[in-house]
Amino acid sequence: MNESALLTQPPSIGRIFRAFALIGISSFGGGLVAYLRDVVVDREQWLTDDAFLGALEIGQTLPGLNSTNVAVIVGRTLRGPSGALAAALGLILPGAAILSVLGVLYARLHDNPDVAAALAGVAAASVGLLLQVTLKIGGRQFLRPKDLLFIIPTFLMVGVFHVSLFTTLLLLAPIAIWMNRPAALKTPPASSSGARH
Repeated sequence: MNESALLTQPPSIGRIFRAFALIGISSFGGGLVAYLRDVVVDREQWLTDDAFLGALEIGQTLPGLNSTNVAVIVGRTLRGPSGALAAALGLILPGAAILSVLGVLYARLHDNPDVAAALAGVAAASVGLLLQVTLKIGGRQFLRPKDLLFIIPTFLMVGVFHVSLFTTLLLLAPIAIWMNRPAALKTPPASSSGARH
């Protein structure tokens, strides 16, 4: 990701930490990536939509949580290694603190039927958040036939036939790279017969 992806002057390390900490403390379920996009692209305007999508694509191909990977990539793009550290810590620390408290409470209350009912509702809401994220961030891909050639097989392999994501990537990534290679590789160089010597 290059510097042209930035829409404003790079923010301070403290501002990066605060922005990602706010995401970490206010996002729920599977919608974390949508919160990241709203803050980074819409509110702060640190990256363009295409640059954020590029960070997400890279983050999904790396080990670890997609949201943390994206935070590191965005922070690194904004302020180098210190920005990556600030973004990652801001995203992780609030959730880790809240999860520690909730883990203690769950250990004491997990047999309570009201708690079980609340968790079932949270699970349903998480599915809705994931669908919203998919449509908001990847909606354009559903309109392009070439992208559907990868969306549909990926869904079938992972979601229906339970093929591992690693195997799916190994099979589909070379095809995707070949089909999306730069246009310069597809067109022959312009003739220089008219060039002046």
